[in-house]
Amino acid sequence: MTGRRVHLRALGCRLNEAELETWSRDFRARGWDLVDSPEQADLVVVNTCAVTAEAARKSRQLLRGSHRANPAAKLVVSGCYATLDSERAAAELGVDLLIPNPDKDRLVEIATAALALPTQPLQATEPDAQSLLARGRQRAFIKVQDGCRYRCSYCIVTLARGAETSRPAPEVVAEINALHADGIQEVVLTGVHLGGYGAEHGADLGTLLDAVLARTRVPRIRLGSLEPWDLPPGFWERFANPRLLPHLHLPMQSGSDSVLRRMSRRCRRDEFITLAAAGRAAVPDLNLTTDIIVGFPGETDAEWQQTLEFVAQLGFGQVHIFAYSPRTGTKAAALPDPVDRELKRARSAALHRLAAQRRQDFLARHRGREFAVLVEQGQPIADRDGRRWTGYTPNYLPVAIDAPADLDLANRVVQVRTAAALTADGSLSARLI
Repeated sequence: MTGRRVHLRALGCRLNEAELETWSRDFRARGWDLVDSPEQADLVVVNTCAVTAEAARKSRQLLRGSHRANPAAKLVVSGCYATLDSERAAAELGVDLLIPNPDKDRLVEIATAALALPTQPLQATEPDAQSLLARGRQRAFIKVQDGCRYRCSYCIVTLARGAETSRPAPEVVAEINALHADGIQEVVLTGVHLGGYGAEHGADLGTLLDAVLARTRVPRIRLGSLEPWDLPPGFWERFANPRLLPHLHLPMQSGSDSVLRRMSRRCRRDEFITLAAAGRAAVPDLNLTTDIIVGFPGETDAEWQQTLEFVAQLGFGQVHIFAYSPRTGTKAAALPDPVDRELKRARSAALHRLAAQRRQDFLARHRGREFAVLVEQGQPIADRDGRRWTGYTPNYLPVAIDAPADLDLANRVVQVRTAAALTADGSLSARLI
């Protein structure tokens, strides 16, 4: 053992993944090696989630499992579950250090000092080139913002993440340029309240996008989840630059205005429909995806029907579906008329069927067309000599590409033509041009 092997795990959102990637670079800069399992590690770092009760349960399970896998390793925990339930998290078996969300940007520095972890001088360590690529990751998540000023009645994350803060644009640009120099072809800008970027220092998401488009050369730029009421002026026009990819995740949470009011959401059904129409008119092949919460307190049959009609009308490329679970400390936890568990299950099943059909309809419109695809992974084809590579179109649709066994497509942006039929798993089948 080197005494400098770290295993990093994250649960939950893309922001947690972005933080994990930053920690990985910071650990490597201090001479640590990244390993794939807790059994190999001298140090295990877990970035927890608490967005739902199930996510909190999985966080606790991961902490216990990490300690059982390697009781000798130091265990550091951070993230929303650790911040919201710090006493319980600290009492979990094997936790050596708990770092709350306000301090997590300095996690490596704090852990190194508090646990007296070994380091090497920077000049003695190997450069960080290809660290993400070595782990099979061609897409890097860039944390540009944290915290949220709004208080949706169901949301525990805003309590866990605290006040809004934004990274300066030059710092974001420098990180993207460093990742691109190391071979990364695609970055995703993420935040708790991404649309609130820069509010505390007179900027906005539009000025950040302008800086990234002007001062970097990374071929593909994506946006993380955006609240539908927070798009900056001139937003759609920026997609004229093909490097800004035409996929947006706009969480709506319900298609019923009365439910949205109880959720303390700031967007109404008709406003979203107008917004979606404007985006699709301005941005060819725009893929809109969303979140829907099923079984919010007091949700009537009529309100639920409004949500189904909304999803059917909008034709989302994908719907992330969550059964409501009360979170202590939120306003919604005290609302009357909880929805029966079995009714939530039935409604979730109906929405899954509808969302799957709308996704199939959206995929079908992309058959027989040409796209630039970032290829990510390849596997041998069982019944013949070749490899099946997977990747994503600019608007984030999965593609499967069959190629000769000796052709390495990993981390390449290639031109493909999609076939008339979808693969068995619902991807677009394609061939190289």
